[in-house]
Amino acid sequence: MTAPPRVLTVAGSDSGGGAGIQADLKTMLALGTHGMSVITAVTAQNSLGVQGFWELPVEAVRAQYRSVVDDIGVQAVKTGMLASAELVETVAELLAGTDAPAVVDPVGVSKHGDSLLAASALDSVRTKLLPVATVATPNLDEVAQLTGIEVDSEDGLRRAAAAVLAYGPKWVLIKGGHLRGDAVDLLTDGSEEHVLRAPRHDNRHTHGTGCTLASAIASQLAKGQGVPEAVMAAKEYVTGAIAEGFALGGGIGPVDHGWRFREA
Repeated sequence: MTAPPRVLTVAGSDSGGGAGIQADLKTMLALGTHGMSVITAVTAQNSLGVQGFWELPVEAVRAQYRSVVDDIGVQAVKTGMLASAELVETVAELLAGTDAPAVVDPVGVSKHGDSLLAASALDSVRTKLLPVATVATPNLDEVAQLTGIEVDSEDGLRRAAAAVLAYGPKWVLIKGGHLRGDAVDLLTDGSEEHVLRAPRHDNRHTHGTGCTLASAIASQLAKGQGVPEAVMAAKEYVTGAIAEGFALGGGIGPVDHGWRFREA
């Protein structure tokens, strides 16, 4: 049998299963790809927040990456939680030497507001990681962290996109999910522009949304789609996952990565 498209996630582990490596692999399976992983950090995490995290040594991250890429190969890579400047720079170097599209989710804080990236790593994200990204997918909090630009309305999305593009990614997807009204995202490469709009679902169980979206984009790219088509398909998948998000524990539950299976 022919192997499905191969996608690699380089991210942290979420012990609660709603975000991070666990969300990435579920998304990749749901979208018909073979997911593989490089774990950068281990978190103690549940529906109430992140109780602690421990980053892995650079040598362990590099060894995982080389083990997968050198033998199995990849058709897309997605990055998430990278924790420290040293890990950011290591992963950026690895991506630069890999002939596959890279989706960079510049994870700064968790859904609960817990910091997942050292302040000292922000400059490395700007100068090392974003320049090797095929698509960067910051939310509005991450835009503010990286650029200092605060977006409080749909009109500000274009200014935010220009500021992130200045750091060098080929495309940027500014996620406007924190705004009021419809869930509006802006995808642009500086010349071509797409406004992606979806109805906002009245569901507080949205843990893992950013990880899931970035992994869905990577999965679609691995299947051969262009960036706009991949992002549109990923947005559709994530919108359905948010609509079917479910309660888990005493806090914010996860999106439902398997919603299409349950629909059937």
